[in-house]
Parts: sequence; structure tokens; C-alpha cells
Amino acid sequence: MHEEVQMVLDICTERMEHALGHLDKELVHIRAGKASPRMLDSVMVIYYGSMVPISQVSNISTPDARTISVQPWEKAMIHPIEKAIINSNLGFNPDNNGEFIRINVPAPTEQRRKDMVKTVNKEGEIAKVSLRSARKDANDNLKKLLKDGLAEDDEKIAAADVQDMITEFSKRVDKMLEEKNREILTI
Repeated sequence: MHEEVQMVLDICTERMEHALGHLDKELVHIRAGKASPRMLDSVMVIYYGSMVPISQVSNISTPDARTISVQPWEKAMIHPIEKAIINSNLGFNPDNNGEFIRINVPAPTEQRRKDMVKTVNKEGEIAKVSLRSARKDANDNLKKLLKDGLAEDDEKIAAADVQDMITEFSKRVDKMLEEKNREILTI
């Protein structure tokens, strides 16, 4: 039976890790005015008939805090990459000099910063809902195991472990939100 309890705990941990990973991906797309190569993670470009991430056809760097530089590995890719960035709805206006693409990341207005903080907190709440859902499913599975003959003490210990997990993961979510909000509000 202990093997089944461990499996329930592992699945719960995996789901909570997934929620944090998803939150991290979502927070990257909320730009705080500071340039990051990860801002272009969602941009896809047509390369020999296939849609591929922009990072697979170019070198992306940040020469300074307000600039993203995209250096295509093949010169012929400069216009498709530029077009993909424009069509990505990220609000960037790329500048193509024939060799590489430069993107200036504008500093957001105060109202835009407040809106971004709201969005960050909303994403954090979505992550916490996922954590609570994982806890509920784990506790439901532990109750089923209890009905199937698991010792009551073992079920209580496992339920406490699940609660400890959600506490730990919630703290990690709060830390991620705090860091992102600080990044947004720092001019």
C-alpha cells in the first residue's frame, strides 16, 4: 500500500511543479520594460516549410537593458523573422539593418505597470488554484486508499505531506509574484 501512497504524492508533486512551470512561462510574456531574450519565446517563423521557434534560426541577445538583438544564422531569414516579430502581437517594432534585427523595448507607462501587476497577480491566482486542485485530487485518492485498506495513520501522514507540499509551492508562487511585481514597478 505504501507504494500507492508514494505514487499519489509523486503525481501531486508533478502537478504542482507543472503549475509553477506554467506560471513562469506566463510571467516571462508580461514585459516589465527590461529586455529579455525569453520575450521572443512564443515567436514562430516559417523555416523551410515548417514553423519553428525564432531561437532555432537565430541568436537572440540583449546588448543592453532596453534592446533585444536578433542575429539570423542565414541572411535570407532576416525578413521572415522580422515579419514574425511584427505579427506576434508582442507590440514590438523591429528595426532591420540588413545584418540583424534590433528591437527597442519601451519603458511602460505608470498605468501600464499597474495593469501588468494586476495581470501578474491574476496569473498567480490561477497557479494557486492549480495547486489546490492537485491537493484535492491527492486527498481524494488517499481517501480511496483508506477505504481499500490503507492504515488510518498512514493516510493522515500522507495528507499532512500533501499539505506541506501545497504550503511550500504556495510560498514559491508568492516569491515569483513578488519578484515579477518588483521588476515591473522598478523604473
